Amino acid sequence: MKHEPNISNEEVELIHKAQQGDQRAFTELVKKYESTIYSFAFKVCRDEEKASETMQDTFINVFRKLKQYKGDAQFSTWLYQIVTNNCLMKRRKNKLDRHSVSLGLPDDSSSDSQSEEILQPIHTIPLQITPQDEVVNNELRERLDQAILKLPMEQRIVFILRDVEGRSSEETAKILKISVAAAKSRLRRARMVLQEQLREYVTP
Repeated sequence: MKHEPNISNEEVELIHKAQQGDQRAFTELVKKYESTIYSFAFKVCRDEEKASETMQDTFINVFRKLKQYKGDAQFSTWLYQIVTNNCLMKRRKNKLDRHSVSLGLPDDSSSDSQSEEILQPIHTIPLQITPQDEVVNNELRERLDQAILKLPMEQRIVFILRDVEGRSSEETAKILKISVAAAKSRLRRARMVLQEQLREYVTP
């Protein structure tokens, strides 16, 4: 296994031992990443039970596929690929796509160099502050959660990876195994839908 950048020698050794069948090392990996995986899964589905199921499915897949990890990407990126696949499969299984909002645009935007910059990230949009700001912010969070759940899963995951998790366009594309241009296009469309849904909360 390659020694990838941004990973400690201790973690490299832990992964190597787990790949060799060391159960204690694998347990340590689970402990290290379970909160990260659960948090991401919950952000995607907004349901504790589904998030727990996704986390369990993810680590079952990790256990089965760990020897396939070659160190040519960050281990966290490899984990995100697995949990994202599980989220998508669960979505298809439950046939929830009929509730999705779609703008009917192709994944690959001809203006990919500008697609990410057209709209601001939702979390950086200035909010109208009122004396009842706490109530407004609580209502905004609820509306944002509802709006995110209406996004097609492919757009939702890109939005969460980029604007919530703070992942780069390049890593997001690698996680989803799509082009950077497609990742930017999906993010642009997700921001368009969410800003429309939250229009009353943003300043002109």
